[in-house]
Amino acid sequence: MTALTLGIGTRLQHTQLGPGVIIGVRYATYLISFIHHGIKEIEKTDHHLEEIIPENVTEEIETHSEVEKSLLKILRLWNGTSEVVPLGDRWKGGTMVLQPGDISLKGKELPIEVFFHKIVMLRDRLRVMEQQINAHKIMSDEDKVNLQQYISRIYGSLTTFNVLFKNKEEWFIGDKSSE
Repeated sequence: MTALTLGIGTRLQHTQLGPGVIIGVRYATYLISFIHHGIKEIEKTDHHLEEIIPENVTEEIETHSEVEKSLLKILRLWNGTSEVVPLGDRWKGGTMVLQPGDISLKGKELPIEVFFHKIVMLRDRLRVMEQQINAHKIMSDEDKVNLQQYISRIYGSLTTFNVLFKNKEEWFIGDKSSE
């Protein structure tokens, strides 16, 4: 295969690893989730790869379960790019100042936009971790639930930063049972 620029969600057949779906695109490689071999990083020029054109898709790699359909919908929605989340208008152009208790030490100023971007990236990475936990083939359902509850508590710890978001639907939402 020549170095084609394929996108997330593209179905591929690898002569040694079998069918898979691109879940990440890097400069020279694809992150591919193979049905029987998990996630592998494969060079774009790997001659063992062949794109599966939709009309040639076989029944064995069609997705039937609701979980798989949801995951594919999420992958298409995110399409390898970070979500654009608007900062609240009152914070635009603002600066965050961290002042140590010891006045002999120098404080730190940081543009709020930079801090906000880091918060959004943290949220995006938590979401990816949730997806990987839910899709894990070896982990028991009990372990998945325990980790999901822990992630919900992490979201709850981050609700302080909801004040930065312009839209309420972007907010962190924690474990409601502990409120």
